Amino acid sequence: MNRRTFITALPALAAARSLLAAAGAAKSRIGICTFSCHQHWKAVSAKHVGVKFTDTLSFARYVCELGAEGVQAPLRSQDAKVAKQIRAFTEETNGYYEGELRLPRNDADLADVETDVQLAREAGASVARAVFTNGRRYEAFKTLADFRAFEAQTEKTLALIEPVLRKHQLKVAIENHKDHTADELASLMKKISSEWIGVLVDTGNNLALLEDPYATMDALAPFALSVHLKDMAVQASDDGFLLSEVPLGTGMLDLPRIITTLRKANPALVLNLEMATRDPLKVPCLTDGYWTTFPERKATHRDAALARVEANPPRQRVPNIAGKPVAAVLAEEEANNRHGLAWMQKHFRA
Repeated sequence: MNRRTFITALPALAAARSLLAAAGAAKSRIGICTFSCHQHWKAVSAKHVGVKFTDTLSFARYVCELGAEGVQAPLRSQDAKVAKQIRAFTEETNGYYEGELRLPRNDADLADVETDVQLAREAGASVARAVFTNGRRYEAFKTLADFRAFEAQTEKTLALIEPVLRKHQLKVAIENHKDHTADELASLMKKISSEWIGVLVDTGNNLALLEDPYATMDALAPFALSVHLKDMAVQASDDGFLLSEVPLGTGMLDLPRIITTLRKANPALVLNLEMATRDPLKVPCLTDGYWTTFPERKATHRDAALARVEANPPRQRVPNIAGKPVAAVLAEEEANNRHGLAWMQKHFRA
């Protein structure tokens, strides 16, 4: 579908989605998060000639053409006009927008954070994703003391932002981002105890912390405000195992079971595809350094995790992009996202 055909089809698309909403299907809305297109965003930053979007609005149009009903993405601008454009587009297509926020560390950050909250609301968001850190726990923290300081900071951060969120009526969904265990994140949610703060449940991340994926869902479902839906594959390696996102329905996760658990807790959840097309990630759980921040879990989690790896070999070749031309990587990423959105439409629309 080219751009002109897509624009012409917008009224029919919006009408179809309105009928689905009237039929009670709004609780099953299906979209995509920005990291599902992170190779494309990297190409945008590198000014690659083959890009299909360059900003959040054109990204929203692009993924709508792929079959998504909405996006979870940062505005990438503090211009109120951009926020209004996003709102207009989602209203035109009867879609949705979930924002992304950076979190404050201290009072000096609050003014800029409040501006971002206001803009997210102006763009039509009622929920925005956030993370405490972009680093993986076993790579980012070199000592247990470092991790304890991080934990203390997360409590301060949530206490700082909660009044701002309450004032503007925006909910923030904190992703389980390979930093907290499921129980740690659930405990943090209980401590803050605010309707404006919950969890973005990523269906695969806690495998990197050697957690059972279904126990993770059980622990986090009561706090779920958003979802990153992914399927996963694991492969044994010399120092632990390799972890890969794979096309939905081809990996080790029982996705219907997971979504049933999450929807039971929050029927209004939208499902944001996150199919990261990249090389496998290393989870070095056979090294001493991996256990620095949770030494007590080695006896309780390592063997079960390695047994899970052995019991679930990949069903097909996992994504691997090393050495491929940019154009080939972008084409593979788009194919993975098209597959994922079509799979979600088939399995989770009703």
